[in-house]
Amino acid sequence: MRAKVIVAVTTAVVTATALWMGTANAATLFSDDFNDGNADGWTRSGGTWVVSSGAYTQTGTGSDAKAQAGSTSWTAQSVTARVRPTAWGSNSNRAVGVAARATGLSTFYSLVLTQSAVQIRRGTTVLTSASFSVSTGTWYTLKLNASGQGLTGFVNGGQVLSTVDGALASGRAGFVAGYAAAQFDDILVTDEAGPSPSPSASSPNPSPSVSPSGSPSPTPSVSIPPMPNVADGYAGVNAWGQNGTSGGAGGSTVDVNSASAFLSAIANPNPLVIRVNGMISLPGPMHDVTSHKTIIGVGANSGLTGGGLNIGLPLSDSITSPPANAVRNVIVRNLNITNCPDDCINVQMFSHHIWIDHNQLGNQNDGALDVKRGSSYVTISWNRFANSDKNMLLGHDDSNDAQDVGRLKVTYHHNFLDGSNQRNPRVRFGEPVHIYNNYYLHITGYGAASQMNACLVVENNYFDDVEKPTRNDVGGTAGRIEARGNINVNTEDPIVTAGSCTSQPRDYYSYTLDPAANIPALVSAGAGVGKI
Repeated sequence: MRAKVIVAVTTAVVTATALWMGTANAATLFSDDFNDGNADGWTRSGGTWVVSSGAYTQTGTGSDAKAQAGSTSWTAQSVTARVRPTAWGSNSNRAVGVAARATGLSTFYSLVLTQSAVQIRRGTTVLTSASFSVSTGTWYTLKLNASGQGLTGFVNGGQVLSTVDGALASGRAGFVAGYAAAQFDDILVTDEAGPSPSPSASSPNPSPSVSPSGSPSPTPSVSIPPMPNVADGYAGVNAWGQNGTSGGAGGSTVDVNSASAFLSAIANPNPLVIRVNGMISLPGPMHDVTSHKTIIGVGANSGLTGGGLNIGLPLSDSITSPPANAVRNVIVRNLNITNCPDDCINVQMFSHHIWIDHNQLGNQNDGALDVKRGSSYVTISWNRFANSDKNMLLGHDDSNDAQDVGRLKVTYHHNFLDGSNQRNPRVRFGEPVHIYNNYYLHITGYGAASQMNACLVVENNYFDDVEKPTRNDVGGTAGRIEARGNINVNTEDPIVTAGSCTSQPRDYYSYTLDPAANIPALVSAGAGVGKI
């Protein structure tokens, strides 16, 4: 299709465009998919621009390259395009992205990706920025809305940045490839900019990890991915004589719908798959689970109330290394666990290879899901935590170094921390503890905390209205935090980073990060019960 500047459109086209953009009554001003093999109507500056394989490609990394099209009279506008960075130059202003309200080849607003951030700029001036993990060779859908003085940026359908600036009132749309090689495709410019920030929105913010106020915009186009039935993260590692976590695989399967049947099953010394049918009322407070068990709820309305699970041997300070009879190889999935007089789930005393996945936990007296006393090789994934105060503790005491140093290896990923107040998690001694792709929403206490020289790797999480997203000052010796690729909105508190870890999660297992901008939609749709 040739580049098109649209003067008038039919009602049907307007409606179709509005549905695609997620807004109503938006008229198309311009579009180009480069399928005709040319870039007629585009003005270029710097770099080497060619149309290749149905995309507009800028191949050089040694200059500040731009391409623009359209009318300088456009005011309110939304510019959406697919952008694929392919190589980075050495200049500090290197970036790729989309432009709006361009009055010249050096004067415009832009939403750009750098190697580690997403930014809204005016020319080369950064107006606001957020940490964001960017990979060469990957396509990203960028959208920059300009309405009045409001500027709002979206990546892959999720809002990532918002600010105000009144310097540029109108202009053309285009692409930015500053000291970077990139491909661009499927640009669409409409006259409907969508939601804009209020006049009280933050002005330029120099912090690379904190964006001004702006509500998340989960996109309905993000579908729930297939949920694997194999433990990942630390629970999938071959260590301590256990190769991954298989639970009760190979054993018998029993269906239980009463407290007596459930308690008998979890005490059975043999491998067992225990299917929980309906809500079972347990006597409190917690009940021991033996090794080689899979405990899984049937449907979305099964689980436990009135009592929790203890995965581990009785407490002992004298044991300082993993005993041969430590509880191991336990899977807990798809359970509602609520009204717990103590913890909902407690993992202790060198228990290992534990996978806690797709549960709904909350309304407990102590911790929703605690891991302590040398336990390790644990993965906590795709759970929803709500009505929870002291949510997740990793390492129970500042004086427990004899049991905990070198252990407490836990992965937390794709969990929905929905209003949980504190300990999300609170970590002592563990290194490296991996916290990635979690959705933190309306947290009044704090998110992830590191102390007693623990080290957290915090990657591609989405923090929305979280007081102190990360911190290392909750008590005891300060811990270390590596944070990268996260998005942080609706708070004045920064994502704290401090020090570095002596090893990385990738030293233990492989994993794939979802873009942080996708996390609100992805996790709210996929976390909790009834999703496997």
